[in-house]
Amino acid sequence: MSEKMISVTLTQQHDYRFDIRFDDSMPVLTSDEPAPLGTGLGPSPVQLLCAAVGNCLSDSLLFAWRKFKQAPEPLRCEVQAQVGRNAEGRMRVLEMVATLHLGVSAAQLEQLDRVLGQFEVFCTVTQSVGQGIPIQIRVLDADGLVLKS
Repeated sequence: MSEKMISVTLTQQHDYRFDIRFDDSMPVLTSDEPAPLGTGLGPSPVQLLCAAVGNCLSDSLLFAWRKFKQAPEPLRCEVQAQVGRNAEGRMRVLEMVATLHLGVSAAQLEQLDRVLGQFEVFCTVTQSVGQGIPIQIRVLDADGLVLKS
């Protein structure tokens, strides 16, 4: 098993606003909490978590289709996080729902059952986050047909 260290640097700019540096070749991303804590100048940490889960699921689904030389593009993913208080009264992400939309109808794709049955287990971020936060995953085709729920 090969292990890789990922490093990200956050530098406070003002109050709850941080510049996020991934490495020298990527542009800096600014994050910020929404009002009243911050000014909402950038995505919040919860929004970044949703983006990471949705991006990883989209990548895994695309990779799974491409293994069979299929083209489901363009993909779209919506991720919703329910934020609320836990038993100790602290704010937490209680659950997430990710809905992936294929850019084509299911009838145009081969290996449908196989891809839908395995793509999410290869998603590093979702499998890791899912150990602490329940994540529901749905996949719909371009016609709105629910393929996985």
